[in-house]
Amino acid sequence: MPNIKSAKKRVLVIEKKTEENKAIKSRIATFAKKFKAAVAEGNTENATALYNEVVALMDKAACDNVIHKNYANRKKAHFCKMLDNLKKAN
Repeated sequence: MPNIKSAKKRVLVIEKKTEENKAIKSRIATFAKKFKAAVAEGNTENATALYNEVVALMDKAACDNVIHKNYANRKKAHFCKMLDNLKKAN
């Protein structure tokens, strides 16, 4: 347990930021799961809307250093490929 006041504050700040980051990551995972489900169903319109949403969330999270930018880009490329394959199939 920290004794110095600034160290005590850092502990509180880190706990708060950890909770915020966890919520952001959870939201990204939820939309990614919904996107994958829409692709599996073959629903192009819904998948496109969810793709745009998940990409926006990932870009914002990468910009705020919640997730690494390469991780975000890799996932976006994977999702884009899934969406393109869905559009080609329909």
